[in-house]
Amino acid sequence: MIEQSAVLGVVAIALGMVLSPGPNMMYLVSRSISQGRRAGIISLAGVAAGFLVYLVGANLGLAVLFAAVPELLTAIRIAGALYLLWLAWKTVKPGGASVFAVQDVPADSPRRLFAMGLMTNLLNPKIAILYVSVIPQFVDLGRGDVLLQGILLGGCQIAVAVSVNLAIVLAAGAVAGFLSRRPAWMRTQRITMGGLLGALAVMLALGSTGSAAA
Repeated sequence: MIEQSAVLGVVAIALGMVLSPGPNMMYLVSRSISQGRRAGIISLAGVAAGFLVYLVGANLGLAVLFAAVPELLTAIRIAGALYLLWLAWKTVKPGGASVFAVQDVPADSPRRLFAMGLMTNLLNPKIAILYVSVIPQFVDLGRGDVLLQGILLGGCQIAVAVSVNLAIVLAAGAVAGFLSRRPAWMRTQRITMGGLLGALAVMLALGSTGSAAA
């Protein structure tokens, strides 16, 4: 039904996305550290639901909607760039905290954790671009049901994203403990992540559709 090269291409893109610092990673790490692994896993369930919304929407006509109203995708892209810039400033500003810093924040309910994970992913413009313009490039019209191909390729992306994010959630506490005993490393990580987020925001604002932030 789908070529192995198409699957490998989607997996490679998905891996590059999930390993890049972005809203999803920031939210999952912060929840896992401040409220524990269970909260991180519930938040991840919300993120996964967001992927499913895009998967279904893209294969049922979301691309047509964005083609008919290109301003909608532009608005999502600009909003995402501004959000990434805000995250970058929050990270590197004087007195800013690393995403791996243990913070005393009010515990959210499971429903709110799930909802925030869902919304964080739905408002991630790179995910919209991924499903609307990147994954469709791997669909071969000559290899049968286009809808099924889109669903299978999207499923590969979701499997990679959820697996890697789960590993991040489970390891966040250990990484936070390691960095908390090494202030210089914590400061370096904070500046590096803030710089990467800022660069991603600029790329997104300029319309780059390369490696995505997830």
